[in-house]
Amino acid sequence: MQIKCEINHKEYEIECSPTDRVLDILRAHGFLSVKEGCGGGECGACSIILNKKLVNACLLIAIQMQDSKILTLEGLESETHDIKDNFIKEGAIQCGFCTSGFVLRSYDYISNGGVKDEKIIKESLDGNLCRCTGYQKIVEAILKSMR
Repeated sequence: MQIKCEINHKEYEIECSPTDRVLDILRAHGFLSVKEGCGGGECGACSIILNKKLVNACLLIAIQMQDSKILTLEGLESETHDIKDNFIKEGAIQCGFCTSGFVLRSYDYISNGGVKDEKIIKESLDGNLCRCTGYQKIVEAILKSMR
């Protein structure tokens, strides 16, 4: 089947099976910030913004891309520059595998009116897992990005 959608502000026509995972389709088209961690919607490594909503690409199938607008971290380079810079400055990156998902979740939180409250920020990170840094440095990077 032919899927028409917009990815990172560019129109695409993608030939695929209607049940192919969005995660696999995006990676096949070079959007490597979208990573498979758990494959079950638990880790957030495959986070994307689909029609202005943060979702896990591993849980979506191709037909859900039809006529949609998708943003990956590659499509938000300038919008997430300060967040990424603060992740580096605050030591919120170690192996880097989870970073794109955390940066995208941080961008979503901040751009949707998130508040500078450590407890609320920690709650907003539910759904993203990091096995290296712990979460305090990530929270500090988000707080710094909100100043």
